[in-house]
Amino acid sequence: MSQLKDLQTRVLHTPSKWGEPLHAHTFPIFQTSTYLFDDTQMGADLFGGKREGHMYSRMGNPTVEYFEELVNSLEGGAGTAAFGSGMGAIHSATMGLLKAGDHLISGDTLYGCSVELFGNRFKDMGVDVSFVNTASDEAVVKAWKPNTKMVYLESPANPTCKISDIKGIAKICHEKGAILVVDCTFTTPVFLPALELGADVVLHSITKYINGHGDVVGGVVTTKCPELLQKIKAFRKDTGSLMSPMDAFLCIRGVKTLPMRMKVHMENGLKVAKFLEQHPKIKQVNHPGLESFPGHKIAMEQMKGFGSTFSFEMQSFEAAKKLMEHVKLCGLAVSLGTLDTLIEHPASMTHAAVPEHLLKQQGLTRELVRISVGLENPDDIIADLKQALEQC
Repeated sequence: MSQLKDLQTRVLHTPSKWGEPLHAHTFPIFQTSTYLFDDTQMGADLFGGKREGHMYSRMGNPTVEYFEELVNSLEGGAGTAAFGSGMGAIHSATMGLLKAGDHLISGDTLYGCSVELFGNRFKDMGVDVSFVNTASDEAVVKAWKPNTKMVYLESPANPTCKISDIKGIAKICHEKGAILVVDCTFTTPVFLPALELGADVVLHSITKYINGHGDVVGGVVTTKCPELLQKIKAFRKDTGSLMSPMDAFLCIRGVKTLPMRMKVHMENGLKVAKFLEQHPKIKQVNHPGLESFPGHKIAMEQMKGFGSTFSFEMQSFEAAKKLMEHVKLCGLAVSLGTLDTLIEHPASMTHAAVPEHLLKQQGLTRELVRISVGLENPDDIIADLKQALEQC
């Protein structure tokens, strides 16, 4: 179905390589831990990689594989691997391709747990990590070492929406023989074709927009070439981080409305961002769709649209706290990309594990608030924020 250009049509009509079990219209949940073999030779051939099939659900499951096919049809990659969490996807896409003695250049603005993984765990495992402003190609080149094997970045980055030039950094990586890994959770494949721009690996926390219903924790990784996918899947098998069949079933449901949902998310998010930009109690709004945003130009060049998660800075921490405690429609919670609007305080919540010097380097202040605009009528969201701002 790759010939279908429209993503909404493609995701609704991507066939499964397993066909339609029992002629089911909706692909079923294969809620099984193991699989029966016709004979001992079949088992030996499956474990020996001589034939395709299933052995044990830690290694593969038809429901999970159908979800992977759907995501891969959107990404246009060589293949996709699904994980039990976004961090599982990040861990496998990095450590599955690195070894002790390698050097990783990481963006300096990341989800807090990614910073903790790279800054602490990787050091323990002998991988050297440099946190760099990947919005600057020059900074990436300056940080390069003879043992640099990978550049990892988020674009837009969480929570400041910092934009990196994926095409430019991919060119640098490929000239120097390194891999570029991009976390596109904020945009999904609907709005950011990272593989087309030159990334070797693209990943998402599907807990967010791809599932979109706030009822699953998971992650996906898609690669440009089969060899990278094989290594990542091998790491997934050894670490036991495959997505569960029930979660995959829910994600199949979610991803089939992704293009439609992202369109409304974008429209709502931009409308709310423009309201906040004009409000006298807001110092700054970080949204790639605003002309005032520093990364607006490159965002317009490489993105087909915007997600609805962005941040804004209040006049003080006390004002930010009052805002979050006085909203009524917006839910005070971490995560993003759900059907309803969520609001949170990055410095004390999602990015609490980030060292103080990196918070400053990111421009992530205590006055910063992150919002994920949902699918409610945007006028209702704005009205809620307006009444909360009056309390600040």
